[in-house]
This record gives sequence, structure tokens and C-alpha cells, in this order.
Amino acid sequence: MDVHQYCQERAAASGSSFYYSFLFLPPDARRAITAFYALCRELDDVVDECRERQVALAKLDWWRAEIARLAAGAPEHPATRALADTPQGRAIPAALLLEIVDGMAMDLDHARYPDFKSLRLYCHRVAGIVGEIAASIFEGGRSVHDREVRRYAHELGLAFQLTNIIRDVGEDARRGRIYLPQDELARFGVAEADLLNGRDTPAFQALMQFQYERASAHYDAALARLPAAARRAQRPGLVMAAIYRTLLDEIRHDAFPVLRARVSLTPLRKLWLASRTWLFP
Repeated sequence: MDVHQYCQERAAASGSSFYYSFLFLPPDARRAITAFYALCRELDDVVDECRERQVALAKLDWWRAEIARLAAGAPEHPATRALADTPQGRAIPAALLLEIVDGMAMDLDHARYPDFKSLRLYCHRVAGIVGEIAASIFEGGRSVHDREVRRYAHELGLAFQLTNIIRDVGEDARRGRIYLPQDELARFGVAEADLLNGRDTPAFQALMQFQYERASAHYDAALARLPAAARRAQRPGLVMAAIYRTLLDEIRHDAFPVLRARVSLTPLRKLWLASRTWLFP
């Protein structure tokens, strides 16, 4: 099996907006970020596709062992073998990959979050750390020592995750998961039953506007932290930001139809945004 082809097919099949940020990268960086993305998809699928908690926990434990094998230079899975085949992949600290696994494991024990502080820990693990690793890959595998670049990447990862939470409110509720903080549901007068039954009320609209404003603030904070000297290297992240923020604005423009539909951008629009951002970062 060609491990890089496996990762390429895994990334392309997902239909994710992230795929479009990889298209303009040089081959070595593209292989590394595609392998890392494929690994994240594998971890995410463990939680989404395993119906029995103990089976999912066992699979995540296998991935923890696999990350140790990756660090030792002897990985077994196509995604980790592809990572090991790139200098950028070999430079990723195992501790960061393990923290992503810990974030995925939170989905097995936390179907609700009492407040934003607790939700932020989840977002830190499954998105902020991912952002930092991606930024390092874009820098050519070197550790990103610039504190502002790390903070930019982390904030951007949080913004992406908050956008995902807004987009998937209805779908997640049907799966039994509510990522909107419980204290915010209560503050705006939105009952869990409203989400589970798809009731789009004025209170729900106000709640979602609040979520929109917080996600937008994270995009603003991220972009404000990115040093001008780093913009060229971090163009893939800026491509992702352009696509995801456009999606966020589209959801708001459509009056947050997220209880009944999954809003998405067309592939052509994503490609246009990617091309424009890459040429004019």
C-alpha cells in the first residue's frame, strides 16, 4: 500500500474545507499535512463510529500505543507511516498527538458542557493543538518558536472548532451531544428539547448570534496575532480561515438554519477562496 496515496484519498473523501488549503503547498509539506489530517480523521472516526464506549476506549488506547511507536520510528498504520516518511511529521512531539487523543476521548464521557471554560478545554485539545501542529508543518517541520505564531495558530484552531459547533448544532443534538454550554442555554432561555426537536425560536436565534460573535472574535484575535513576516509561510492557515469564516458568515446570513440543515460552501467557492487567499494572503 502507498501510504501517502491512502492519506490523500482519506483527505479527499472527507470533503473537508481543510483539503483546499493543501492544494497549493509544495509536495513535501503537502504530504506531511495530508498525513496529519488523515491521522486526525482516523481518531475522530473512532468516537463517531464506535457505538460501544469500551470498544472506542480500546481503539484510542491502540492509537496511544501507535503514537509511541511513531516516536520510536516503527509505526504500523498508513497515516502514521506517512507522517514518519516526512521530516515535518517526524518533528511533531508525541505529547501533542497524545493530547489530541485525550480530546477525542472527552467525547466518550462528555455529552454536555456546563460552561465555556469546560468547553474551551475540549476545543484546546481537538482544535487548538491541531492548529499549532499544522503551523509547525507549514514552517517546514521546525518548531514554531515565535510565541505569537503559536498563539495565532491556537486561536485559529479554536475559531474553526467553534464554527463547527455552530454548523453542527442540529446534527450533534440528534447524536445526543450538545456542545453549546449549558449555562448559556439557560441564559438565553433555550431548552435542550428545543435543540433535540429542531425548534427554531427567537431565543435560539439570540443564542446563536452570541455564538457567532464569539467565534468571530476568535478569528479576529488569531489574525491580529500573526506577525507580518509569518504570513507567507502560514498561507494554508489563512486559506482555511477564509473558507471557514465565509461559512460562518453564510450561516448567520441564512438566519442560523443549523437545527434542520447542514450549511456548506460549494467546492467551486472553496477553490475560489483558496486561490484568492493564496495569491493575496
